[in-house]
Amino acid sequence: MKISMSYWCLEGGLEGNKSIQEAIDEVKALGFDAIELAIASSGVLTPAVSRDECLAIAAYARQQGLAISSLASGESWGSSPTANDPRVRAKIAEFTRQALQVANWLGVDAYLYVPGAVDVFFDPAAEVIPYDVCFERARQGIEALLPAAEANGVSICVENVWNKFLLSPLEMRQFIDGFNSRRIGAYFDVGNVLLTGYPDQWIRILGSRIQRVHIKDYQIAAGSAAGFCDLLEGDVNFSAVRHALSAIGYDGYVTAEILPYAPGRPQKTARAMQSIFRDGVQQ
Repeated sequence: MKISMSYWCLEGGLEGNKSIQEAIDEVKALGFDAIELAIASSGVLTPAVSRDECLAIAAYARQQGLAISSLASGESWGSSPTANDPRVRAKIAEFTRQALQVANWLGVDAYLYVPGAVDVFFDPAAEVIPYDVCFERARQGIEALLPAAEANGVSICVENVWNKFLLSPLEMRQFIDGFNSRRIGAYFDVGNVLLTGYPDQWIRILGSRIQRVHIKDYQIAAGSAAGFCDLLEGDVNFSAVRHALSAIGYDGYVTAEILPYAPGRPQKTARAMQSIFRDGVQQ
């Protein structure tokens, strides 16, 4: 497996104001094989970026010996594909179509996508969408995006996040299979399932549907978002995760997503990723 780091892990990454060239240089210096870039409606990488700018980014990464593992976006949290307002749904659909084009220009074939939300855990003011309504809107939203995904050769990778939606690996599997398209898959986040499930079980059940993997750690006793922690300081059984990924034949990117940025945290994350996926730490 190839280790990658999210742009969001770096200082200024979540805010979208970190220079992409600087991010590439930092992630390369930390010993990673790849970087996951992020696109938003504002910041250094937006849908307004040109094809030539994207090609230049990809060329710079190659020059530095670093791959671009995937393209991520958190835009769906603020403009949900399952919102009650159809204008909001239309807005995020258009953003996502443009983002899929940007992914193509960057030379990546996987786009991290949050399909909507029953509830936004970090925003008490966010609307609550009935589960069945959320499911149908999320399905319709992806159906409308698949032509763009197929035209650009980029997979829509649905991530399991704290949105009170797609709460089991069986449901995630059913949801993905319902589209009958090779351009939809799972972006499996190891730490996000730990409060209610076992990462190795999710991996086994989702199998080849997993197209990318996020690496986080989590302390179960916290029982809230406060439980997310630095790698190897929580309860994720990384040995079981490695073995499960190997068992399904996954040899793609495993991307560290340790937030928020703190001084020394990227370096600590790099050491942990090396320990887990290069040295085979037991846990």
